[in-house]
Amino acid sequence: MFSGRITHATLRTLDFFTAHLLPQPSRAKHLRTGHRGEEDAYFHLRRLGYVMIARNFRSPRRRGEIDLIAWHKDVLCFIEVKTRTSHDVKPAETAVDRDKWRQLSATAREYLRSFPPDLQWRFDVITVYYDRHSNHPQFQLFQNALPSP
Repeated sequence: MFSGRITHATLRTLDFFTAHLLPQPSRAKHLRTGHRGEEDAYFHLRRLGYVMIARNFRSPRRRGEIDLIAWHKDVLCFIEVKTRTSHDVKPAETAVDRDKWRQLSATAREYLRSFPPDLQWRFDVITVYYDRHSNHPQFQLFQNALPSP
């Protein structure tokens, strides 16, 4: 557990120096925020006992991407990360609409082809909020958030 904190602190330090010392690629602010949210969600879920096995999984046959894939106890979890800088608009978890669910389901089915058919699995959604008044993100985890296809 302690080594995960050291790794997280090291990555944050490297991100800080990268942002301030190297020229930045022209990437939209919302994409940088989303990437930061995925990084923080990754480490938060590890602290909760998730064992990460894949990040940003894409299938060559399907459209869409699964942000994180992890084992939680004996269940394989496909995790969608939603990041926001404000609670002012609709909740982040509502951004996983029907079209997004279809994309996630199709991509998950592709990933599951290499596993036995009786494998237990689920979809989780984690929201990450960066409040202007806090240095630490706020997380909310929705386990088994989407129905299995």
